[in-house]
Amino acid sequence: MTEVPSIDDVLAELVEEFDLLGDWEGRIEYVIELGKGLSPLPDEDRTEAHKVPGCAAQVWLSVRREADRLTFAADSDSALSKGNIALLLRLYSGRTPAEILAFDARAALDRLGLPSALTRQRANGLNAMVGRIRDAAAAA
Repeated sequence: MTEVPSIDDVLAELVEEFDLLGDWEGRIEYVIELGKGLSPLPDEDRTEAHKVPGCAAQVWLSVRREADRLTFAADSDSALSKGNIALLLRLYSGRTPAEILAFDARAALDRLGLPSALTRQRANGLNAMVGRIRDAAAAA
């Protein structure tokens, strides 16, 4: 069985990738590219119950428990929001609830320079996505 990299290792990879991109425009383009790699969200997960409130765009986030880990699937009707959620899934999906709750998402996103590259409304949406993931972990 292949060992899953820690959430901190994934963050370090992302920081490296973002540092190579330089300016915020390159980072935003990269985030949009991440979104293009998301697996399609099944139609049964595109419900009001899975919508993330507080996002400028429509964002759906579903969670499944597999043994002691949470797996997330998501989609959005906005390329940037889809990229933001793809980035969060790279960090959080396949983690235990304890790992998710122990991780400081705000500090991680600040290290990537992402919130400062987004409009206030988009940054609020990103925070809402993190909140939904943390809520799922707390409820698990």
